[in-house]
Amino acid sequence: MAASRRITRDEVAKNNTEDSLWLIVDARVYDLTDFLDAHPGGASVLTQVAGTDATTAFYNLHRHEVIQKFSNLCIGTVEGEEPQVIDEKPGDLSQVPYGEPTWLTPVYKSPYYNESHRRLQRAVRVWVDEVLKPEAQEKELSGERISDEVIDAMARNNLLAMRLGPGKHLLGRRLMDGAVEPEEFDYFHELTILQEFVRVSARGFQDGNLAGMVIALPAVLNFANSESLRRRVAEECFSGKKRICLAISEAFAGSDVAGMKTTARLSEDGKFYVVNGTKKWITNGVFCDYFVTGVKTDKGFSMLLVERQEGLETKSIKTSYSAAAGTTYVTYDDVKVPVENLLGKEHEGFQVILGNFNHERWMMCGAIIRQSRLVVEECLKWANQRLVFGKRLIDQPVIRQKYAPFLSLACECIAC
Repeated sequence: MAASRRITRDEVAKNNTEDSLWLIVDARVYDLTDFLDAHPGGASVLTQVAGTDATTAFYNLHRHEVIQKFSNLCIGTVEGEEPQVIDEKPGDLSQVPYGEPTWLTPVYKSPYYNESHRRLQRAVRVWVDEVLKPEAQEKELSGERISDEVIDAMARNNLLAMRLGPGKHLLGRRLMDGAVEPEEFDYFHELTILQEFVRVSARGFQDGNLAGMVIALPAVLNFANSESLRRRVAEECFSGKKRICLAISEAFAGSDVAGMKTTARLSEDGKFYVVNGTKKWITNGVFCDYFVTGVKTDKGFSMLLVERQEGLETKSIKTSYSAAAGTTYVTYDDVKVPVENLLGKEHEGFQVILGNFNHERWMMCGAIIRQSRLVVEECLKWANQRLVFGKRLIDQPVIRQKYAPFLSLACECIAC
């Protein structure tokens, strides 16, 4: 960016045609001559503000991150003026009040976080800003599944393993290039990763980013009756070679475990469970290889690890958010599951699923709190831009009435 060049407003005003189109946004001068045909709103939008200061018009329609994507079009700054909006770089902490957890603020010291948490937070934030967020925004719009390249990157950094919290599964692994040792990894390290991932601000993609693994694989790690099965499935998932999801909800039962209709009966030779039924709204199921499945057995409820095979079919479900989540309708038609794939004890699956729900709820609470901070941050950024550029809309009663409930609710969530 030729930001060192100083340009007068009179010079900008002279470049007001399609052959030479300049404009000003936040004291920066942009040459958009070659961008006319590429502008999503059409060339006419830009010709209307050619040669002028378009700061207010721009921020009424866009977030600041949009202009940052086109920094290469900046040819200088207005003479005698300086930009007012901060350009955030990968890894930067937000300077907006309540925009960050309090333990990351300079004036607050928490007994629950130490330097290893800060190293991990810094490393993960840089990676999220540079790799995960661009991927999230792209897939959220296209509805496509997360790319193998990003999954491989998470696997190399052992982010996939860390997302399941502390435990033996971390021993011997190098975590985020040594930011934290496996033996010292605790739930606050996991919370740090979880909340950094939420910052991609793409709700469908967040679920599509192997959320199924986070809520399904713990059932295998904690309740598989075979050590070889546990190790095989864990390594396949942590390496990103295979995907796993949790299949509990059904069309007629929702997530009411007691009301499930999917059944599993033992084969005559006692070597297999034969599974029949359906599951609905299964996150990630479209692209998964393993399905941790709740079934009714003759004396109760059981949990099985079902591998994708003949008789198991998945179909994408259209939902109110992005198809990147891989939300799925699953059918089981005489699917054979080895008895060794039973998780926990037969007919005692409630213990498995309820124990598994603990980590899932922990994950959901952490994500919601961080998402609330993003809401507050965006509201305050919006208000600040209006103040900086002369439109004190936040002082208007109608605006305060409109946004106050959201700010209040978000602050209450953060306080929790």
